Amino acid sequence: MTTRWDPDHYLTFADERGRPFLDLVARVGAEAPATVVDLGCGPGGLTALLAQRWPDATVIGVDASPDMIARASAEVRGVAFTVADLRDWLAEGDAAPADVLVSNATLQWIPGHLDLLPALVAAVAPGGWLAFQVPGNQDEPSHTLRAELAAEPPYAAHTAGVATVHAHDAATYLRALQGLGCEVDAWETTYLHVLHGEDPVFTWISGTGARPTLQALPDDLRARFEAELKTRLRAAYPDRGEGVVLPFRRIFVVAQRR
Repeated sequence: MTTRWDPDHYLTFADERGRPFLDLVARVGAEAPATVVDLGCGPGGLTALLAQRWPDATVIGVDASPDMIARASAEVRGVAFTVADLRDWLAEGDAAPADVLVSNATLQWIPGHLDLLPALVAAVAPGGWLAFQVPGNQDEPSHTLRAELAAEPPYAAHTAGVATVHAHDAATYLRALQGLGCEVDAWETTYLHVLHGEDPVFTWISGTGARPTLQALPDDLRARFEAELKTRLRAAYPDRGEGVVLPFRRIFVVAQRR
């Protein structure tokens, strides 16, 4: 089934989600790009920062979610937004190569996305920049507990085959992009986010990584699944009175096309 993304839910932890984007774009050395593209732009708030940094550029935001693009188009000025799957956008190849191509927390949803790297590089003008970041926390309880519970009956009959995140380590991306003729800067960072509120880790993952699983469940099973997952997450991420600490590892890649 197609996952429907909720802009309001996604933005619950907007500051925490936005920090990796800022760290990523800070390493892009473009001075006066003519065209800047954000693939997987979501609700557009971070794309607006690209327009602020490069005010003379044509900035384009692309996302497969009509709800995200509707929100972005209503709230962000100075950016041209369009609904398109990242793979379709690359395959069409109608637009001129971008001087800066950014993809923030999107590639992890595309199976086999290493195979897309040649097309991503080809979508960048010579001398231009490709920058993306993906999660590196698939082994954290926030992911493993969801997967374990989803594999149990009676949930497994509904959740088998749902979209899950997958990403590689920084070295894998670095070597692949070097092989495509790029100068590459790759690194990883683990943020320690302190989250507050009732079941904050569940709130965090239910807006992103757990959303396809939750949407795959019928209403009656979804309520049971959520209650059990919250219980397991509370045990894994205890609140000792000063908030819940969520380790948030990210993989960053900035490549310049020769």
